[in-house]
Amino acid sequence: MINSLQPSNTALNGICPYFTMFPLDFPLNILKRRAREGDVVLDPFCGRGTTNFAARLVGLRSLGVDSSPVAAAITASKLVTVSVEDVLDEARRILTEREAHHIPASEFWHWAFHSTVLDALCRFRGAFLEDCTTNARIALRGIVLGALHGPKQKTFPSYFSNQCPRTYAPKPAYATRFWQGRGLVPEPVDVLAVIERRAKRYYGASSDITGAVRLADSRDAKALQPEIPETRFDWVITSPPYYGMRTYIPDQWLRNWFVGGSEVVDYTNRDQVVHSSPDDFAANLRQVWRNAENVCAEDAKMVIRFGGITDRRADPLNLIKSSLSDSGWRITTIREAGSAAEGKRQADAFLRTKSKPMVEYDVWATRQ
Repeated sequence: MINSLQPSNTALNGICPYFTMFPLDFPLNILKRRAREGDVVLDPFCGRGTTNFAARLVGLRSLGVDSSPVAAAITASKLVTVSVEDVLDEARRILTEREAHHIPASEFWHWAFHSTVLDALCRFRGAFLEDCTTNARIALRGIVLGALHGPKQKTFPSYFSNQCPRTYAPKPAYATRFWQGRGLVPEPVDVLAVIERRAKRYYGASSDITGAVRLADSRDAKALQPEIPETRFDWVITSPPYYGMRTYIPDQWLRNWFVGGSEVVDYTNRDQVVHSSPDDFAANLRQVWRNAENVCAEDAKMVIRFGGITDRRADPLNLIKSSLSDSGWRITTIREAGSAAEGKRQADAFLRTKSKPMVEYDVWATRQ
């Protein structure tokens, strides 16, 4: 058992909103109560890096893997140590020294961002695509991703965009009609002021322990190989996509653009777990669990939080049990984890409706 937290700033976990997320308390309480000093943690579906951040808080090394460039970038921003001054110096340097080589010019972009803001965003984007390996740039990229779009504030701006949701990107045609119909014109925003406020909120004292994140498909065995040879993982704590939830990239298309994706919505589902049928879905997860088993210690434990969405006629508990069959893992405990709050559920972010919460489960397993 780990008795105390390392000095850190838990606000950093909120650097960028992300709809497919479980609460920090889920991995944090497991690791505080059950992990041993020196344990190493794996999350093969790391999303916005909550498990990796929890591992850092308790002083454990970790690896997060995700096929979404947005997820990998957000997770990376939670694993660096950097000063506020370094972040601001890097932001000023980019805005002063770089030019925006390509600025999107369609009607949506005209209404989504003030021209001066979009110019700044494109300067940052170009710089990060050229090189985003320093701690200052990794942190700055995470800050900009979190501020990229969101609601207008009554006091001072916290986001760069016209009125928008903050957890998922607006659909271009609908958003443009919305702004035009209400006369909502994008306003100039002091980009450096927004970055400074966020840098002060998220970066400061943090532990020296860090982790790694990898942009990869966990169905590929190489994706889960430890950063340090001979290392074995002691914990796998994760929450895979729920069956039917497959629009991760389209629903994050603006942030995906910022990290190098298209300036139009891409509705393809490359490098994602398949959702063609419950059997195919379970088989894809099974491959991930097998890959994880191959890089885990003999006494490793895996904890999976899993649920479902109401428009899919597939029992989530049966699905996750099926995925663990012949996977190298043996289920030891299944616990109900309750249901997410109404209006804040993963499914609602995709379906744009208020669905009836379905029970989520925490499934514990050990290597066979």
